[in-house]
Amino acid sequence: MKQFIEILLVIALFLVFYTYVGYGIVAWILVKIRRSLGKTFIADFDPEYLPEVTLVVPAYNEMSCIESKLFNSLSLDYPTKKIEFLFVTEGSTDGTSEYIESICAQYPNVRMIGGTARRGKIEAMNMAVPTIKSPIVIFTDANTTLNNQAIKAIVRHFKDEKVGAVAGEKRIQTNDAEAAAGAGEGLYWKYESFLKKLDTQLYSVVGAAGELFAVRTPLFNPVEKDTLLDDFVISLRIAADGYRVIYEPEAYAIERPSFSIQDEMKRKIRIAAGGFQAIARLGFLLNIFKYGLLSFQYVSHRAMRWAVAPFCLPIIYFLNLLLVLQAEQGFLPQSFYLLLFLAQTAFYGLAIVGYTLENKQIRIKLLFVPFYFSFMNWCAIKGYARYRNGLTSGIWEKVKRAE
Repeated sequence: MKQFIEILLVIALFLVFYTYVGYGIVAWILVKIRRSLGKTFIADFDPEYLPEVTLVVPAYNEMSCIESKLFNSLSLDYPTKKIEFLFVTEGSTDGTSEYIESICAQYPNVRMIGGTARRGKIEAMNMAVPTIKSPIVIFTDANTTLNNQAIKAIVRHFKDEKVGAVAGEKRIQTNDAEAAAGAGEGLYWKYESFLKKLDTQLYSVVGAAGELFAVRTPLFNPVEKDTLLDDFVISLRIAADGYRVIYEPEAYAIERPSFSIQDEMKRKIRIAAGGFQAIARLGFLLNIFKYGLLSFQYVSHRAMRWAVAPFCLPIIYFLNLLLVLQAEQGFLPQSFYLLLFLAQTAFYGLAIVGYTLENKQIRIKLLFVPFYFSFMNWCAIKGYARYRNGLTSGIWEKVKRAE
């Protein structure tokens, strides 16, 4: 019996290790092998390639940041005659629509569409794209700031006809006094950036960050209005159609972290629920015989992070406890299981301490990693519960951001 439990523990440990560390190692090795075989993807950048683009900004009740977003957009380094700014302000009641309307009279390349009812970001995108004439459409959030060269860095990839979408980088702007959740999120996105670079070199990025991503306008298809992760679903459907999705770290969107752990938890649970929704709708990508490397990347980098690793963690702890309590001889000495159990207990204990201190406005950097790792996986489990209980709307509940 003990040997059977040991095997289960090893399998669960391997799945967690592969999800968070192993895939990065395997992807790095595969990239090296491809390079040795001369199968690298050549990026042919032409500084003169400046196609017409439309920057779409869904903006529901964004008066607190819409002015800075507008002038950040207008200051981007791209020919004025080749870029249009489209703000979708449907349902706004705080003066956002009126403010944008007053700006349209001053800038001929600023346009606004809207309505009286709030229908959500994805419906705003579905409504915006049919009105766009440019070959490239770029989506960005109202509460983010783009770097000056973002548009040029993105569009240069579209010279390659095999590229269907380009994902920018999401950066979290934190300071030393920020909440542990915000600091942990910053570390998480730095690691994500590393993995996305490997994904691009191997074949394709599996999912874009909604804060900044671009697609070929003809490839955009309306997405179900209850979709939670529109950026993820849109980009992967384009990849499934045979186009590559490129990661471009030189085009980035900066945003502030969530105001509190409670706000961040709401956001993470909703993202996880959207992840399970996406897994159900993108089930065809599990066919590795049809989609090859894309299926491998999708399962390894995304599906396992939502649907496998979070559930393995409590299983590992429980199985480890059973092995500690059993005196019979196993494959490994009893001392190994005792040390592993103590290490897990200490790790989760630090996470709990980090959460407790954070609620008292006491921040210790040493606790960021155990806290955020545990926090992220707990949110994934709660996100699954929310998905199973039914999702009623694709409209996001706005989360307060740090000032």
